[in-house]
Amino acid sequence: MTASRSFGIAVLPGDGIGPEVIDATVPLLERLAHGAPFSLDFSAHPGGALHYKATGDALPEATFAAAGKADAILFGAMGWPEIRYADGTEIAPQLDLRERLDLYAGVRPARALPGVPLPLADPRARDIDLVVVRESTEGLFASRRKGEIIDDREARDTMVITRAGSERLHDFAFRLAQRRKRRGHAGRVTCVDKANVFRSMAFFRKVFDERAARFPEIEADHHYVDATALDLIRKPWIFDVLVTENMFGDILSDQAAALVGGMGMAPSGDIGDDHGLFQPCHGSAPDIAGQGKANPTATILSAAMMLDWLADRSGVEALAQAALRLERAVDAAFAGGTLRPYELGGRDGTRAIADAVASNL
Repeated sequence: MTASRSFGIAVLPGDGIGPEVIDATVPLLERLAHGAPFSLDFSAHPGGALHYKATGDALPEATFAAAGKADAILFGAMGWPEIRYADGTEIAPQLDLRERLDLYAGVRPARALPGVPLPLADPRARDIDLVVVRESTEGLFASRRKGEIIDDREARDTMVITRAGSERLHDFAFRLAQRRKRRGHAGRVTCVDKANVFRSMAFFRKVFDERAARFPEIEADHHYVDATALDLIRKPWIFDVLVTENMFGDILSDQAAALVGGMGMAPSGDIGDDHGLFQPCHGSAPDIAGQGKANPTATILSAAMMLDWLADRSGVEALAQAALRLERAVDAAFAGGTLRPYELGGRDGTRAIADAVASNL
């Protein structure tokens, strides 16, 4: 009999609805691990805007150390509109974690779930199943805290695109397309850029074409970012994997989330070579915090991504099977069309949605 593998999961619940969606998700993971040839060891750690207000520290070093040592990080949400640093910027420890742990690939899936109402009337919208892979450590975000204001007459931020950063990002996108192709997807990567205007984007595309040659079984094409934004509305079902710069990815991934029901349905992973952080795409939503209205679906699907990522790293196939079970349970919960989160006009809150998923495991 194979010995059970144990995986340490650092849990950072954060602010607002973060703890609520985390509390809805962890019991599902514990249920999946019960009797399985793996175990999940959860440890919760503080951080966020409210912690900053109370202590002056948004991301304690002990929390960062625990995140760095863990096999994976499960993140709720952090931030609070009225709580900011002295320079006026928001409290965003998730950005600090991306930078310090080198989580260069922001993976943002958008999949139409059965039974969930969609904004596009075209029946082909039911076929939306794409992934935006966003570079998360450079691009325009490289200027975070480094931009300059000159004599109160102009402000400047600098776009940074490096060969090393682009190569590893494009390779990640092509490897993701390989895995998706084995699961029945198109096996295509689209480079989203503005290469007709900016040298940095032309360089990003040049590196993409060079790396594409290493993956001859994967189709590679290009799309300008403005045309991509248009086609995400006109015909989003044509896309498989899109790879793009940080700011472009920030915008397009939110647009893609809107196509499948909104941020409450949108999972994500911030992944590097050594670490992985998984979180819902939504924020802390102070306006509904503590009311039981938060939709935990994005967090639950992010947890499924975490299991799948751990399976790929460890070779423990049972983790991949657990990830698939969790995804199918979410699909089954919504398939009847009666389960409806508040943001989609329904009356089903955090507990009702988590219970519906649990009943389908």
